[in-house]
Amino acid sequence: MRVIAGSAGGLNLRAPGKETRPTMDRVKEAIFSSLGELIPESRVLDLFAGSGALGIESLSRGASSATFVEQHGPTTAVIRQNLHLTRLSGSVQQMDVFRFLDLYAEEKNFDLVFADPPYLKRVKPGTEATNTADQLLAHPKLPGALSESGFLILECERRQPLPSLARWEIRSDRNYGESRILILANPSQGSAE
Repeated sequence: MRVIAGSAGGLNLRAPGKETRPTMDRVKEAIFSSLGELIPESRVLDLFAGSGALGIESLSRGASSATFVEQHGPTTAVIRQNLHLTRLSGSVQQMDVFRFLDLYAEEKNFDLVFADPPYLKRVKPGTEATNTADQLLAHPKLPGALSESGFLILECERRQPLPSLARWEIRSDRNYGESRILILANPSQGSAE
């Protein structure tokens, strides 16, 4: 896992433990290729941040700021280590993503929101799987946290049911192996491509 381009391009990042599923480099490369000129000077929010790779890639490519939200303490330590390794700076928040959105998601505060929630998982055999992506898209504060020309970049499992998109407009929907990358906007916003 490495930073692909920009000021920290080519540097390897530390990966968190087995409890996370980092975005593959080729998927990350495709995402940033799609976003292109939207990255420089953008304000970035990296939800379910894991290693911080998406926010760090944004900073390396010229984003003006990045906020990383990750609940797991040892994983937030990895984000801080990766920021130190790349000589980039960002705000690292150790808390539940939904709590962060409830308490700190200010109106029109972010140009790009990356979200890589856990894939569908069953707590117990025979129970209904938790669809964290669906919960995230239904959160009432998330659409308002995007700037007028902002985008939500959601990574979810290719085979999982499409999350509820009642509040969102799909700008891009692509599959990369087991991953599905959706670029979403509030209706009537600018284009990602």
